[in-house]
Amino acid sequence: MTFADLAEALVWLDSHIDFESTMPARRALPTLDRMQALTGLLGEPQQAYPVVHITGTNGKGSTAAMVTALFAARGLSVGTYTSPNLTRVNERLAWNGQPIDDEALLEVFDTLARLETVLEELPTRFELLTAAALLWFADVAVDVAVVEVGLGGTWDCTNVVDGTVSVITNISYDHTEVLGPTLEGIARDKAGIIKPGGRVVVGETDPALVALLREAADEAGAAECWVRGTDFACTANRLAVGGRLVDVRTPHAAYGELLVPLHGSHQGDNASCALVAVEAFFGAPLHEDVVEAAFASVRVPGRLEVIGRHPLVLVDGAHNVAGMLVLARALVEEFATDGTTTAVVGMLSGRDPAAMLEALRSAGVRSVVACTPDSHRALPADVVAEAAVSLGMEVAVVHRPADAVELVVGRAASEDRVVVCGSLYVVAEARRSLVHDAA
Repeated sequence: MTFADLAEALVWLDSHIDFESTMPARRALPTLDRMQALTGLLGEPQQAYPVVHITGTNGKGSTAAMVTALFAARGLSVGTYTSPNLTRVNERLAWNGQPIDDEALLEVFDTLARLETVLEELPTRFELLTAAALLWFADVAVDVAVVEVGLGGTWDCTNVVDGTVSVITNISYDHTEVLGPTLEGIARDKAGIIKPGGRVVVGETDPALVALLREAADEAGAAECWVRGTDFACTANRLAVGGRLVDVRTPHAAYGELLVPLHGSHQGDNASCALVAVEAFFGAPLHEDVVEAAFASVRVPGRLEVIGRHPLVLVDGAHNVAGMLVLARALVEEFATDGTTTAVVGMLSGRDPAAMLEALRSAGVRSVVACTPDSHRALPADVVAEAAVSLGMEVAVVHRPADAVELVVGRAASEDRVVVCGSLYVVAEARRSLVHDAA
């Protein structure tokens, strides 16, 4: 064994370039060469099972969780690869919904550490984690893998997989320092996951972007392309206790009154994409009992998650303008309170703090405590505070997210509302501070 324990292996992992923590100013010489060399040495483990490959600006994690649940309810063995993690890196690699255990993760890292010594160029941290997932899924012989793209599509290291089904949840502005800079450019990059003979599920509804994605599917030789609003839809989306009650129409069937125990009306759209993706995989409808059981089991920590009731404490990983608008709508529709609302907000560089905070202001948020996420990419809290002041919001600065959350929650009255958002780094610290099982 190369490593004495997992802690030592994680030190090795963290010694590699981490573009999640330090985003490059632009994408220089995009290539899959490092990842292809690594999977080649591993014996191309990603070819041992079919894959549902998921990209999109927002909603990837929720959609991946629903697809996983639907496969599991059908009795399949499912591997799921997502990012980022909230508490432990193990969360990114899951088998039938359970994170990889320390012993198995240590064994996979040991294999990768031995192999990287013969590579011409060291892989990045994310490439190693992706390779770890693909290898582990082959080792445990999953029936299907659900793989979430890290960034973009064409040049994301997950794109060594050949997606039986490719899902594009939506297209909006994010990571424009690397993608885009136009929506059309972002769409083309994400469309790069479409593979010959595969089926494509498009959750985006903008006519110009849909036309571009359909054209990309044709050019790639996809077998079918199903678009939300035309080929499938969430036809009813009602507020329910603990989530949403939705109806979904698909190319194969119609499903009624499905309880999705996630907050936000956008989860109805994510549910429709997930359901159609699994139908596309099987080429047939699912039994409604299977769908009901699957959706009822879905949990997505850190996404419109309630972690306190009196006061109401809500954490959400909204990290771009589109995500903040979704959060704002949920605050109005699902989380109205009689008291005041304070938002604890920390952001990463490359964001537009004024536009993101304006979305919160539209939902009645007037008070902001700005903090600095624990990331090399963090936007200084003072910059967020300055944007809040320009919008006429009450502002305080508490640099450490955990301190900011504890201060705001400690001062809040029982009828007040506390919203933690802007970055999953901030959400993770909030959960560690307030949720006993998040450590």
